[in-house]
Amino acid sequence: MTAGTALLGTLAMAAPAQAVPDPSPKPDKMMIIDVVSANGSGCPGGSADIQVSPDYTAFTVTYSKYTASVGPEATPLDFRKNCQMALDIKVPTGFTFAIASADYRGYASLKPGSFGQQAASYYFQGHSQTTRSRHDFKGPMEDSWQRTDKVGIASLSYLPCGERRFLNINTELRVNRGSSDTKKHTNFLSMDSTDASINTLYRVAWQKCT
Repeated sequence: MTAGTALLGTLAMAAPAQAVPDPSPKPDKMMIIDVVSANGSGCPGGSADIQVSPDYTAFTVTYSKYTASVGPEATPLDFRKNCQMALDIKVPTGFTFAIASADYRGYASLKPGSFGQQAASYYFQGHSQTTRSRHDFKGPMEDSWQRTDKVGIASLSYLPCGERRFLNINTELRVNRGSSDTKKHTNFLSMDSTDASINTLYRVAWQKCT
């Protein structure tokens, strides 16, 4: 994916360890998100796009080639797709942030006996604390899907005040044929921008440094 720059900003916080989030902080400068890289079989070059919401409290990633599948026309490696994004996020002086929630959307076509999985992890470069999530799917299923990760305030992984680190977001889709007949049928799980509603929305929480 070509590195792109997006603007983001708002929300406040106290020092990460003892912080009590302020529900309505208003920094006077905007945050800048620079997409350093987006790599993986689910987001080959140019197939993922990041946009920031008008109120600067969320950003959306839209995909065009993020589909895991098993079936007659699938290759042995198609059962798993992944995407790792590194974001260089520049915050206004005196503020820091964390990922508070994420909405994942896509489409599932799973025959009886098959199953799938969507997983994600979030962490700051050089820090050991990682937030992980996993959502399971079971056939038969032929429909759009949405799953939400919500991180409790006590579990939020904030970037330490004054530090500048890449935010890494790793996502993965897997499909397993199970007892289904993949010689006749294709099973797939996707996050794909062919439908404008199929994307991933990330919301951020902020604190003000003291």
